[in-house]
Amino acid sequence: MKLASWNVNGLRAIHKKGNFDEILKKDFDILCLQETKVEAEQLPDEVRAPKGYYAYFSHSKMRKGYSGVAVYSKIKPEKVEEGMNLKDMDQEGRLLVLYYHDFVLLNCYFPNGGGGPARLKYKLDFYDAFLGFTEKLRKKGHKIIICGDVNTAHEAIDLARPKENEKNTGFLPEERAWVDELIYHGYIDIYRHLHPNTKDVYTYWDMKTSARDRNVGWRIDYFFITTDLLPRVKQVTMMSDFYGSDHCPIVLGIEEK
Repeated sequence: MKLASWNVNGLRAIHKKGNFDEILKKDFDILCLQETKVEAEQLPDEVRAPKGYYAYFSHSKMRKGYSGVAVYSKIKPEKVEEGMNLKDMDQEGRLLVLYYHDFVLLNCYFPNGGGGPARLKYKLDFYDAFLGFTEKLRKKGHKIIICGDVNTAHEAIDLARPKENEKNTGFLPEERAWVDELIYHGYIDIYRHLHPNTKDVYTYWDMKTSARDRNVGWRIDYFFITTDLLPRVKQVTMMSDFYGSDHCPIVLGIEEK
């Protein structure tokens, strides 16, 4: 089974450029998208309900053309939930929770901490609420897969210019500390687990400065899994040569049960 996660920076935009059709041709079993910036009703049929997939969407309830996530799955989940059942955290349409027979998948577009202290506080509060939510799921006996744009590079190896960004959101100590906490609670950053010393591998590049051409990037998109899924992991890769967004897709291969 192959799962892909991709911040598309606008689902209608990648469809218009042909990248949506291109990613579907990769034949992933589950495709998770973030920053879709759209409501399902605004999408053409071939994007809202592509043949061979069950499609699920969550959009911002407070601002049009903002945030949003989607999941396209060849396998019908047993149940799908939107958000964490927390009004303050769910209004931006950042989370879809899909229950499959042997794991729960959380596709999340975590907040960006830019825009001032209030927004950074919201990001950190969202982080804490999310960890509490996932821990409740795990305590019920679920195996967990988390994917999405976390909007934080964990360690210096995860961005091209760590020194220059020590005081910038996305690499602040308090943001990175939450990733530490997530890992402490038993969620494995599977790419870094399998490639502990691999440098210059990123998932996001600033488009305004043509940073992708120079590979001046950040690794801020992740798959985290609980330890009980580790024996089933076959691969995790970055599709760094796949264009269409300021992020690239990331792929997790696991054995089916």
